[in-house]
Amino acid sequence: MLNRTQAPDFKTIDAIPIQQAEHFVLDNGIPVHTINAGSQDITRIEFIFRAGIYYQDAPLIAGAASSLIENGTATYNANQLSEGIDFYGSFFETSVGQDYAYLSLFSLNKHLASTLVYVEDIIKNASYPQEEINTHLTNKKQKFLTLSQKVSTLAQREFGGLLFGKKHPYGLEVTLEDFSNTPREKINAFYRKHYTHAHCTLLVAGKLPANLKDLLNTHFGKEAWGAPSDILKKYPEAQGTTQTIHFLEKKEAVQSAIRIGRRLFNKRHPDYFLFQIANTILGGYFGSRLMANIREDKGYTYGIGSGLSSLVHDGYFYISTEVGSEVTEAALSEIYTEIDILQNQLVPNEELKIAKNYMLGHFLRSIDGPFSLADKYRAIWEFGLSYDYYETYFNAVKQATPEQIREIAQKYWQKKDLIELVVGKRN
Repeated sequence: MLNRTQAPDFKTIDAIPIQQAEHFVLDNGIPVHTINAGSQDITRIEFIFRAGIYYQDAPLIAGAASSLIENGTATYNANQLSEGIDFYGSFFETSVGQDYAYLSLFSLNKHLASTLVYVEDIIKNASYPQEEINTHLTNKKQKFLTLSQKVSTLAQREFGGLLFGKKHPYGLEVTLEDFSNTPREKINAFYRKHYTHAHCTLLVAGKLPANLKDLLNTHFGKEAWGAPSDILKKYPEAQGTTQTIHFLEKKEAVQSAIRIGRRLFNKRHPDYFLFQIANTILGGYFGSRLMANIREDKGYTYGIGSGLSSLVHDGYFYISTEVGSEVTEAALSEIYTEIDILQNQLVPNEELKIAKNYMLGHFLRSIDGPFSLADKYRAIWEFGLSYDYYETYFNAVKQATPEQIREIAQKYWQKKDLIELVVGKRN
């Protein structure tokens, strides 16, 4: 009989099996990466375009081009496209990030050919009707105004500009005036320049149909589509602030938003793996030191975390929380105290062991199923990395020592290098 008074044994993870993607190329040169896995007859096709925020010439353009691409073509209006895809039990969604835009189709295999007719028209012949643009911008403007009342949103907007400069795409400032200065011509020009076969990659996952390559070639690979264009774009080096302490007062706020961080590096950097371990201990999971101190012990916040955001052309470290305005200074003091401890004291072996197993366990959960496996491949493909990256990650986590964690903390978390932003009140 199971003894429920005794905790299960603590087990380590000795290996991480991961199914690797396979590859082929359509007749017009579009690369296709596939994960053939799963037991359900469902396929997800992800169309990845170099059409992220990094490439836009003005605020809101990349987001509008992505959000509105399914709102009408020369053949169908928005309702017809939506109803046509829904009729086959399929689902189509769009999203845009800092570096890439993603168009994703989820479809039953038996209806994939029929659904792709609509998707092909969306991608190749988007028309961007003016009335749809007006509705989109009105809704975005209202959301912008509503979120502008929150200290967390204000801090998020301001922090990127402090790190990279408000003219750099990673720190670009959106103003209220931008919602009245986003003409259809700019959105359409961005779409025509970036949503082309030359800037497209396909990532397909699921229990793949045998005729997948023929289907994709029929709809997307027969010929070149989209205007040929060169989108190579080099921005000047990010010009972040040299001032370390920043405060935006919001007198009526009952909470203060705190952001602390610095520009750093992305996952191509040799210190990336060790930094991730150090960050996990500091604020990267629920059992972290920042959570234990500032939430569990002091009760200053419902949540606090830290992370390393890896962008294709840069990266940054951040600590993020919202605390009661009356304890803003105390919370800041405790954050720096925890950093100082990591810089000057060795992490106990048991704490390091728990953090390692959390990281490896989290990785195992993140490769459960074909779509998750595809996401894991995309996470390395976007940075020009191979599956060796994950083997290196596994070994780095397993072999990390307390001395290495202290060295990382000393190297990258010096207070003089950290930018501190408070939005709300300081008492």
